[in-house]
Amino acid sequence: MTSLTTCADAEATAQRAATEISRRLQSAIREREVAHLALSGGTTPSRTYELLAGEVADWSKIEVWFADERCVGPEDPESNYRLARETLLDTASGLDGARVHRMEGELGPEQGAEHYAQALQAHAPIEEAVAVLDVIVLGIGPDGHVASLFPGAPTLEVEDALCLGVHDSPKPPPERITLSLPVLRAARRCVLLATGAGKADAVDAMLGEPSRHVPASLLLRERLSVVVDDAASPEPPRT
Repeated sequence: MTSLTTCADAEATAQRAATEISRRLQSAIREREVAHLALSGGTTPSRTYELLAGEVADWSKIEVWFADERCVGPEDPESNYRLARETLLDTASGLDGARVHRMEGELGPEQGAEHYAQALQAHAPIEEAVAVLDVIVLGIGPDGHVASLFPGAPTLEVEDALCLGVHDSPKPPPERITLSLPVLRAARRCVLLATGAGKADAVDAMLGEPSRHVPASLLLRERLSVVVDDAASPEPPRT
C-alpha cells in the first residue's frame, strides 16, 4: 500500500521528505554498509536537497545516482546534475566525488544511456539483471510522468534495460536519458514529492488504477512514499 503524507505547505513537505530519505539511507548503511540514492531534477525536490545535505551527517558511504537527465552539458541551466550539485552535492559532508555518478547528457540519448547502464552494472547492486537502489527521489509532472518516462511512451514497455535514451520528450528538450521502469520498480523505496494545486490531479491519478497513461501509477505501491502539500493532496485539506 502506498504511504501518503500530506503537509501544510511546500517547506513542510521538503522537510518531511528530507527526513524520510535520510532515515532510509541511514538504515541502508547499517544493513549493507553503503546506500544508493538516485536524484531527480525539477523545482519541487530542490529544497528537499538543500535540507538533506545537512540532514545526513556523513555522506562518505552514499553512492549518488540520477533518475534522469536532459541531454545537455553539466553546466547547462537545464542540467539535473547542476541542480543537484548546487543544492546538495557541494555541501554534503564527506561525499566522495567518485561516488557521484552523473548521467552524461552531452553524449546524447543512446550513448549516454549505454554509459550509465555500464556504471550501474559496475557500482550498483544487481538482482535478476536489475539495479536495486535504496532510495529514488521523484517528482511528478502534471501529466503523471516520472523521471523521463512519459504517458504512453514506448519506453514504458522496455523490460530488459537499466537505462534508456529518450528522443521525443513532450517537454523540452526532447532528448533525455532515464532510468527504466523496472529500475524504478525495483528500488527499495521511491519517495515522490508534489507541491501546488497544479499537481493535485496527477497525484490523484497516480493513486488510482495502474495505467500507461499515468506512468507514476506503475510504480510499485508497497515501496512508494508520497509526500505532498495540502494544495497537491487528493484528499480534503486538514482542518
